[in-house]
Amino acid sequence: MRRPAVLLLLSLLQPLMLCAQMWQRLATSDYAIDSTQLRALRIEVDNLSFFRDNEYSSDLTKGYSLPGLWLQPKLVYTPLTQIELEVGLHALIFDGANKYPNYVYHDIGRWKGNQYQHGAHVLPWVRAKAEFRHLTIVLGDLYGGQNHGFIEPLFNTETNLSQDPEMGFQLLWDRPFLHADTWLNWQSYIFDEDSHQEAFTVGSNWDIRYNSPQETLHWYSPIQLAIQHRGGEQDTTEMGVQTLCNASMGGGMKWNARRRHLNYIGAEANLLATYQQSGHQWPFDSGLAFHLGTEFALQNGLDFRAGFFRAPRHFVSLYGNHFFSTLSVRDGESYHGISTAYLRADYHYTFARRYVLGAEAEAYQSWLGKGSSQGSSNEFNFSFGIYLRVNPSFLLKRF
Repeated sequence: MRRPAVLLLLSLLQPLMLCAQMWQRLATSDYAIDSTQLRALRIEVDNLSFFRDNEYSSDLTKGYSLPGLWLQPKLVYTPLTQIELEVGLHALIFDGANKYPNYVYHDIGRWKGNQYQHGAHVLPWVRAKAEFRHLTIVLGDLYGGQNHGFIEPLFNTETNLSQDPEMGFQLLWDRPFLHADTWLNWQSYIFDEDSHQEAFTVGSNWDIRYNSPQETLHWYSPIQLAIQHRGGEQDTTEMGVQTLCNASMGGGMKWNARRRHLNYIGAEANLLATYQQSGHQWPFDSGLAFHLGTEFALQNGLDFRAGFFRAPRHFVSLYGNHFFSTLSVRDGESYHGISTAYLRADYHYTFARRYVLGAEAEAYQSWLGKGSSQGSSNEFNFSFGIYLRVNPSFLLKRF
């Protein structure tokens, strides 16, 4: 009886690692230039179709569904072994929608525009990439979203479905002991006397590796930072300059079991901080939180993850799930602390390197502090989704 109990306990103690297996295959792209494609002009189509249902009945956020897809057709050319160019379109389509607000898709404040696009939300896609010995420089559309490898409380994987592609400037540094990703995502450009705010996010992820990730027992430390800035010298609104920050640091281990059925087991612990350097977007200026998580990945594509998040007083995650924040986006109320335990199971099936099917289910149990006179409340929320990525590439001509 003891052995089944231990296995059950392990299955309940899972999430993190910098990229969960399913989302790593569904939503990340390799930024290394393929030297075999030298002087080749090709068409590449990247598509992620999805159906996600958030059954939320929460004081923190409303429930909703995301049925739809995004599509990126683009021309890719590699003139030199160190240079790659891409140009195309990014289109977001929700089932049943016929017009789309013309603004940056990511929850950013009141400066959303009042113009519309019909049929789909369409943006140009342009990327220029230069590769040096250990450094990759990206201009235009970035390797964003899941590629940044942010920890669970700082990044909601749902963002991979609906956000606009990140655009700006990115530096990727790779050494045996370090992977560093630093970027600037310019989310809202303003012209002189424009009626909304300038906005951009600066982010950085330093994955310090104490030994090779291929070792049987791999140790590492993630250090991560996200700063969102709104307003500027040409701002004509009355909202004022706002600068909001998230930061985290911690340590983790990954046991590469490589057994017949078990791929790996991982665990990670992080200390998080939030800081409002300027503005009054939040009713508080600083806060702390901690997060513990583990992951249990099987060889057949099944992955179990779970964790526990605790903010004893105040914390807001800029790009994370709302169950990792004490500030409600439903009514603006600020709670006195939050604890969230969560469990997630996902499965992916790879038909070929560029064709992946994924499915997941997740559950959140949160306890919200309402002050000494009101006590606390608890709530249970869950969601599920199914996803299909199709990413073919066709050679047009080799020069």
